[in-house]
Amino acid sequence: METRLLGASGLSVSVLSLGTATFGGEGSFFQAWGATDVAEARELVARCVDAGVNLFDTADVYSAGRSEEILGEALVGRRSGVLVATKVFGRMGPGPNDLGLSRQHIVRACEDSLRRLRTDTIDLYQAHGFDALTPLEETLAAFDDLIRAGKVRYVGCSNYSGWHLMKALALWQQGRGARYVSQQVYYSLVARELEYELVPLGEDQGVGALIWSPLTAGFLTGKYRRDNSPDDTRWTKLGDPPIAIPMEQAYRIIDVCDEIAQARGVSVAQVALNWLLCKPGVTSVIIGARNAAQLQDNLAAAAWRLTQDEVLRLDAVSDVPAPYPYWHQRKYAAARNPLPRHTR
Repeated sequence: METRLLGASGLSVSVLSLGTATFGGEGSFFQAWGATDVAEARELVARCVDAGVNLFDTADVYSAGRSEEILGEALVGRRSGVLVATKVFGRMGPGPNDLGLSRQHIVRACEDSLRRLRTDTIDLYQAHGFDALTPLEETLAAFDDLIRAGKVRYVGCSNYSGWHLMKALALWQQGRGARYVSQQVYYSLVARELEYELVPLGEDQGVGALIWSPLTAGFLTGKYRRDNSPDDTRWTKLGDPPIAIPMEQAYRIIDVCDEIAQARGVSVAQVALNWLLCKPGVTSVIIGARNAAQLQDNLAAAAWRLTQDEVLRLDAVSDVPAPYPYWHQRKYAAARNPLPRHTR
């Protein structure tokens, strides 16, 4: 499988990585995602390793720590050959310091994650969200201390806005904490907002992009159609769509994906994943699976590439109006503001 450097770091990661939010199934929310146990996790991890996947992503809040525990058990005997990424931010206890990105919570959460993962070092430790109540200098300094202590190798962020990330990079340049080498972000054919701020920022500043929910909570697998939606899905179990989707356009996107999939003899999910692998700034696409069949189909998306014409068809059907100030720059200052690569 192809590997790409993670931002401006020297770390090579596979273009597909495995997300483990389906491991554990603790609580009603994560039960709807999946309930993969240790035996099943070992099989999924083995299939990924055999396919060339070297990055496995989890978070402490996934099933209240159980996802980390299962991943740690599944990686026994394989740990030295793979990269483990986890996250800190969400609530992990009843106390006032059991959430967020304070030094207190980060240090304690890191120790807990190391124990659950059965490892001495977290390869990529990520801020799972932005904490507006904690000084960013405190967060980055705590991450830097963990790196210096050998408990963490690299740090990244997730779900930051453009100014959040740029401020963090500016503080690092001033010598006030660790540098984010990656951003874990939501990106799919029905969610292209980050192409205006976060992708160009990442390319300009050397911050790799790890893509979460590339199939938009299962919508882009092709099982959802205008006249037929399955009953036993994450959406129906949660009682509300987990992610906002522009439905009419989304069905048009599915139609084009289906046409390309049938012509190529692949699944709709593979087309959606492959489109992301063709987009500028994308380092690795995080796939998830409830079973081995789903995993094998998703892994196959890395074995081929859409043509330029196919990418342009998908770009066209998934296009959305440019938000301000980008429509203004295109209309009134186009000579000094070339179109970003994704729109050329």
